[in-house]
Amino acid sequence: MPFIILIILVFLVFFLIATNVRIVPQATVYVIERLGTYSDTWQTGLHFKIPFFDRIAKKVSLKEQVVDFRPQPVITKDNVTMQIDTVVFFQITVARQVF
Repeated sequence: MPFIILIILVFLVFFLIATNVRIVPQATVYVIERLGTYSDTWQTGLHFKIPFFDRIAKKVSLKEQVVDFRPQPVITKDNVTMQIDTVVFFQITVARQVF
């Protein structure tokens, strides 16, 4: 019986460690909260979070992104109605401010 409990404890400790190791991919940052407040911004690489205290609040892509808006009618100065199509390109540089 004690051997089974030991195996279960070892499995739980291994599971806890394995679930708290994170690899942040390239062109991505993770915003970390500790007890509900901003703690850190993880850049690319291997990181360890503290179980039950840290959480990944947001995964932010640093790639350039495109937002396409549907065409909208506009009236020019000479009273001609036409459709304009709008495209916005943006890139996040400071991930903490997104949070």
